[in-house]
Amino acid sequence: MILKVKQFSILNDYQLKVTFNNGETRIVNLANELNGEVFEPLRNPELFKQAYLTEWNVIEWPNGADFAPEFLFEIGSKAS
Repeated sequence: MILKVKQFSILNDYQLKVTFNNGETRIVNLANELNGEVFEPLRNPELFKQAYLTEWNVIEWPNGADFAPEFLFEIGSKAS
């Protein structure tokens, strides 16, 4: 099964609550992942909050930054 994001919500401190197509929901903390030319602008909380779900079921930001669903799943912790 190809892992896809079904839905997500933005939490505080660069965290996302992400539900995947395998039925799991994970809390993903991106605070330590916002490095480099593409991702550093996401340290601006207003830009971070502009995340949206693309037609390919990937979370993306207006500046073109995105993270693979597999990566988000891997670094996320199970939501209670």
